[in-house]
Amino acid sequence: MKNEYHPIQSPKLQQQLQHPGYRYREYAPCESLAAHVACYWTLDFDANNGNQMHRIIPDGCVDIIVDLRSPSCWKAAFVEGLMTQFEVLSLSQAQSLFGIRFFSESARSILQYPVSAFMGQHVFLEDIWGAGALLMVEEILSADTVSEIIEIIEHKLKHLLSVYEAQSNSLLHAGIKYMYTFKGSISTTDLAEKLSFSERHIRKTFTRELGLSPKEMLGIIRFQSMLQEIYSGTHLSFSDIAVKYGYYDQPHFIKSFKRYYGILPKQLSKTD
Repeated sequence: MKNEYHPIQSPKLQQQLQHPGYRYREYAPCESLAAHVACYWTLDFDANNGNQMHRIIPDGCVDIIVDLRSPSCWKAAFVEGLMTQFEVLSLSQAQSLFGIRFFSESARSILQYPVSAFMGQHVFLEDIWGAGALLMVEEILSADTVSEIIEIIEHKLKHLLSVYEAQSNSLLHAGIKYMYTFKGSISTTDLAEKLSFSERHIRKTFTRELGLSPKEMLGIIRFQSMLQEIYSGTHLSFSDIAVKYGYYDQPHFIKSFKRYYGILPKQLSKTD
């Protein structure tokens, strides 16, 4: 079943900032993987056109990233854990990356480790999947097209899910699904009531599994839901959108926006 949460990244929101030679694209997964994979993505950069700023914002997801320019399959792929604040990279060398963006409630089923294990660090894929990772990456590096890469990856993911899906934490899964349904605009108290568990127990589960609190995850999902509405072309003002998503205090909204995105809301349609 397709996920109702649609995280978005900065290059889609600020396409006017993309210089010649910089190209970010997203691709939808097959229907059977849509509940687990938010998207596949590619990032290509030609350094002949000067440096390019690449902004990454928290999206509540976990990524496997493959360096398509790597000379070998060793250390060519790594896992990037959850982010809680923005990061801006200055690209100065040629890049060609392929990413798999997983929903955090499904990532453990595929990665075989809790998402908290990847918080704040790069973990090479062969350290998780062993020889299977090297074989997959070798196939990816030999592929000629993005569609071939996706076919290779989806074959691997379907196999892993058939073996490891039982590892998913049911409380975490149910909690995040509620967060998606309410677009992050639900209190931890109300969340606990819906899940029929104490706030303390839910907090411990989220911290153990994700490496962050339910409150932090709610903040990211609320922020991302708001960005998705902006991307869809809403006619609401930033003030109205802020109120709709529970930011009743303007300074709090601006502080949250700057933390997650790194700019003021009014700068979103302007250059960096």
